[in-house]
Amino acid sequence: MKRTITVLLTLALVLLAVFASAESFTVGIGQFAEHGSLDNCRIGFIEGLASEGIVEGQNLTVLYENAQADMGITQQIAAQFAAKPVDLMVGIATPMAQACFNAADGKIPVIFNAVSDPIASGFVSADGKNAGNVTGVSDALPVAAQLATIRAMMPDARNIGILYTTSETNSVSTIETYKSLAGDYGFTIVEMGISTSADIPLALDALLPKVDCLSNLTDNTVVQGLALVLDKATAAGKPVFGSEVEQVKNGCIAAEGLDYVQLGKQCGIMAAKVLKGEATAEAIPYEIITEPSLYVNNAVLESFGIKLSDELAARASAVE
Repeated sequence: MKRTITVLLTLALVLLAVFASAESFTVGIGQFAEHGSLDNCRIGFIEGLASEGIVEGQNLTVLYENAQADMGITQQIAAQFAAKPVDLMVGIATPMAQACFNAADGKIPVIFNAVSDPIASGFVSADGKNAGNVTGVSDALPVAAQLATIRAMMPDARNIGILYTTSETNSVSTIETYKSLAGDYGFTIVEMGISTSADIPLALDALLPKVDCLSNLTDNTVVQGLALVLDKATAAGKPVFGSEVEQVKNGCIAAEGLDYVQLGKQCGIMAAKVLKGEATAEAIPYEIITEPSLYVNNAVLESFGIKLSDELAARASAVE
């Protein structure tokens, strides 16, 4: 009997030692703004970590903060994460990722998520190498596919309007891509820059009379004001093309967009490798999701009297 008790006590002590020695992690997730695509990035990130055995509430503590598109708060969040310190920082959207990268100062690995141009944002050098203790997944928009779809849906259109925030590196870079490709599809890009969300109404009043439609980016300030953009564009009889599925759900007519949950999952898998010590962030090449999907809003299509070609209809996913 005593021997049995001794064995059980020994086994219990061994199990306690195993659980005590099991590695746990603290991750700081900073999200620049509150909107569907960035929320999906965060959800996907947690799912990606879980698929690699790092599960919130078990061996993972998540510190989550949202900057509500305020640059000052963005810097504060990153500084708080660095001071904890956390085992890894995640920056969702370019301004947040830049703040985390600067605050980490190479001492804490950083994973960027939903960054359209990692090179222009300073995370990757021109030769494709990571610029320090950082890696991630880019949401570079499928601009050529978007232009082709707009042309197929609006064969007589000539001018595409784009509203963007001048301080968002990702938006500036994407507009340059639009301009370089627009001529191949018979379009001219008419751009209008803003500084804050308060600039949106007047900017739209100036932009809408000059264009046949709008093509919305993943610009965080503009996406937060998407309801106003849609209201004004609809009143002017101009459809708005989005850049991902959440924008189409909210009233954009269509989008050649990305799956932001999948984007987040890829980042989560990367982060797991770093946390487990399998690779440094610097050694993991950044990734780009390259396969867009066509999302359409049938109610908006009908309201504008636009019908999809057989080719577009065959691959379109309708959202409500």
